[in-house]
Amino acid sequence: MFEHGNVPRLSIIICTYNRAGLLSKTLDSLLGLEMLDEAEVIVVDNRSTDDTAAVVKRFVDKYESMIHMKYLLEPVQGLSAARNAGILAAKSPLIAFLDDDALPVRTWISTIVNTLESRPLVMAMGGKVAPIFESGRPNWLIKPFEFPYTIMDLGNRIKEYPGKFHPCGANMAMRREVFNVSLFPLELGRKGDSLLSGEETWLFGKIRKEGQSVLYHPQMAVDHFVPASRLTEDWIMKRYYSQGLSNALGSSGQLGSLSLWGKTAAKVLYIAADSVLAAISRNEGRKLLNKCRLESVRGTLHMLRNRNRESATG
Repeated sequence: MFEHGNVPRLSIIICTYNRAGLLSKTLDSLLGLEMLDEAEVIVVDNRSTDDTAAVVKRFVDKYESMIHMKYLLEPVQGLSAARNAGILAAKSPLIAFLDDDALPVRTWISTIVNTLESRPLVMAMGGKVAPIFESGRPNWLIKPFEFPYTIMDLGNRIKEYPGKFHPCGANMAMRREVFNVSLFPLELGRKGDSLLSGEETWLFGKIRKEGQSVLYHPQMAVDHFVPASRLTEDWIMKRYYSQGLSNALGSSGQLGSLSLWGKTAAKVLYIAADSVLAAISRNEGRKLLNKCRLESVRGTLHMLRNRNRESATG
């Protein structure tokens, strides 16, 4: 039983797709967390074809006296669909998301619960995400590449997220009321092996437009696995191209499209100027960054052109 009857103080949602081995390590890491008995864990299986269901069943059978856990199968492919299923099943007024390849620190639950319960004006929060590189950090992985690789470290002080930064999906929490009007948009976010994104930017943009606080807390920390298959120049360029597609998908209406065209044109000019400086400095990471930025532009233009053609054909 929970301290407050049938309502947990935190609902933890872990969405997973074909990563049973990594998921097993994440589930094991929960056992050492403070206040685990005050939380529920919802594993949402997004139509995995490996032994994910068996991994969860073995874990529940072994630790059912220690952890409140439920397993959901979400047949609609996509991270947003899986997250929405978890939100609808959650019992707590506080909801946290943890990736299936992330390992939280011992105080992860207590930091989230104590912060949100004691700071009623904070609508959402996130924290540090440290990488676990499977094959070592590439020399070209410079600071601007960290956010696409879900690496987040804004220091050791509690503060509002600055500028365009926001919590990473691997490690974020918010009040349930964030989703009173709308859940995650199904057109955004990963679907199977695709690299589409943008659903988290959409969420935190919505929160900020309403004037709500989004807090960075360094003690809400996780370690996050980065597989060798993603530590290639080819992968990061595909990631930026997909981000460009996501940017276009996230814009709506004629005004949104016009704004995105203007931002894209300004980005091209910036890339051209910075490419000259990168060539002078012979910085390989910076050269790759500008190639990736151009891929993002290409993805945005691709989606905008397709949208215009669809509008013209009615």
